[in-house]
Amino acid sequence: MQRSRSWYGVPLIARIVSLLAAVAFAISSAHAQAPAANPFVGTWKLIAADKISPDGTRVVDYGAEPHGMAIFTADGHYMLEIFRDVRTKFVSKDREKGTFEEYKEAQLSSSCSFGTYSVDTAAGKVTIHVDRSTYPNNDDTTVVRDYELKGETLSWRVSPRPDGSIPITVLRRIAVQ
Repeated sequence: MQRSRSWYGVPLIARIVSLLAAVAFAISSAHAQAPAANPFVGTWKLIAADKISPDGTRVVDYGAEPHGMAIFTADGHYMLEIFRDVRTKFVSKDREKGTFEEYKEAQLSSSCSFGTYSVDTAAGKVTIHVDRSTYPNNDDTTVVRDYELKGETLSWRVSPRPDGSIPITVLRRIAVQ
């Protein structure tokens, strides 16, 4: 009777089967836990950038068809870009020679930031650590926002502005990473 080769007294076949089972389990566990652990992970398209006026009415804030994207990575980084649907071009065609009004319009027609984030799914809250933003007062700040996730649509409300209006960001997932 011939014995199968072994490493340290354990048959080679048993070691290989054991190794394959461990790898398969690790892969299936990682794939099964990733979406449930962090539902934000993926690439998202902006579908609305509205605001609730002080009188309670909801109106568009960045136009009827705003442009933008958000990317949330599994390792906790994010980027968010929001642009008004119609933006005024600089007459000079030189970004360094714009007028005061052109610079003001360029600033007010976009809202972008990047940094890190974490999600508390039990509480329905996202904590955003802003590294940099198109609005410099948001640089190096942390905000906690309630979020709502319905299927592939994610939304949250931003802190009220000085005029009392409350911006609302609405995104639709276009890819999972």
